[in-house]
Amino acid sequence: MEFGKLSNIDDLTFSLPADRPETIRLLRGCEPLKDTLPHIYIGCTGWAMKEWVGLVYPKGCKTSEYLYHYAKQFNTIEMNTTHYRIPTAKDIEKWYKDSTDDFRFAPKMLQTVSHSKNLGYGTGLTTQFCEAIQGLGEKLGVCFMQMPPAFQYNDLAIFEKYLARFPKNIPLAIEVRHADWFSNEKHFTILFDMLEHYKVSTVLTDVAGRRDVLHQRLTTSRAIIRFVGNGLHPTDYKRVDDWVACLKKWLEWGLQEVYFFSHQPDNILSPQIAQYFHDKIKESYAVILRGPKFLTEKKEIKQISLF
Repeated sequence: MEFGKLSNIDDLTFSLPADRPETIRLLRGCEPLKDTLPHIYIGCTGWAMKEWVGLVYPKGCKTSEYLYHYAKQFNTIEMNTTHYRIPTAKDIEKWYKDSTDDFRFAPKMLQTVSHSKNLGYGTGLTTQFCEAIQGLGEKLGVCFMQMPPAFQYNDLAIFEKYLARFPKNIPLAIEVRHADWFSNEKHFTILFDMLEHYKVSTVLTDVAGRRDVLHQRLTTSRAIIRFVGNGLHPTDYKRVDDWVACLKKWLEWGLQEVYFFSHQPDNILSPQIAQYFHDKIKESYAVILRGPKFLTEKKEIKQISLF
């Protein structure tokens, strides 16, 4: 993940912003879950990591078997492959077959849609994409639409038309990056109120070089957190601890679903932070939660250079 990278974090103070009043209002107004606990999904981004053999995947495992073994360790995944192509029916069938019953996929919307000035109007791509991922059935978690840095206030009219027509049976989450959304309170309020109106979730990205995008504004009872670490730097663990405390509070207020995606440089060390988050949230919130049981004893890993 290139967005928000810093080569040096020595002088950076990581902290979570205060809860926004709109988030508090929304969560406290959520309908209580009946006869069930909140759903907490924890995973990484992509499964094509040969470096995970011996830890996440058994030795001798074929690449075609990676997802099957990944799904035994984690219960969700941020899918970058769908950002570049519409999955085929064969892809969908294999992903469904290779994953556990409680697994949830989080496919990223096509770049040719999200990064198009007119959001792909006239191409039929959004329809084709949604029809494809619907094949995941109950294993479709949330569709993640990452807007480009150029997406700004002047684009809101066409964006609202897009949201109004987006299939209501597919949960959608939006990440925005243009600095104006976070520096201009009026623009921020209009956008996020719009997302709440259309029941579209927001993505909270915790990354060193862009602390402004960590806006803490929820627009549904679902929180999607993209946690970008720094090679198992000590601050990675402190930041996870802060998130666990925050989520415990949000869950008690009414939050119903959490997606936590662990990113690390080259993603090699992403499983370790995902496991740490799992252990801490389970300990803090006393929730029954399936999590990683790595195949080997974790060896002491020295801090690597950030990027």
